[in-house]
Amino acid sequence: MPKIITMSFDKEKMLKLCNDWCSNTLMQTLEIEYVDAGEDFLVATMPVNPRVHQPMGLLHGGASVALAESVGSAASMLYVNPEKQEVRGIEISANHLRSKREGMVTATARIIHKGASIHLWEIRIVDEQEKLISLCKLTNMVLPKRV
Repeated sequence: MPKIITMSFDKEKMLKLCNDWCSNTLMQTLEIEYVDAGEDFLVATMPVNPRVHQPMGLLHGGASVALAESVGSAASMLYVNPEKQEVRGIEISANHLRSKREGMVTATARIIHKGASIHLWEIRIVDEQEKLISLCKLTNMVLPKRV
């Protein structure tokens, strides 16, 4: 079983790295921004506007899932050595509990299980009043980095 290498945590470095990854990706298109991090969590925001609406003018469930997978996959990078390991999302589920038309949503990924090859994350997406919009679960696989 490979050993997980935990690097010393640097919040500002982690946030810069995550936000730099967004360039020319879906995360940039959705205006996802990583705003807070700790040793066992990562937080990102996404504005709710017509760019992420479904036809009824509400936050599209797929946009919520994209936010959840973006923050959960990046969060797994807290626990791997990026020079030797890669992370791949292999399963995601989402329960959409409340609708939203405009404003901002915030996704917080917290680790549930940190194994050598599998990470399980709970991602809570809330509005500005901390009301739960979606509750998601993401499973990531940790792989040796391909050369």
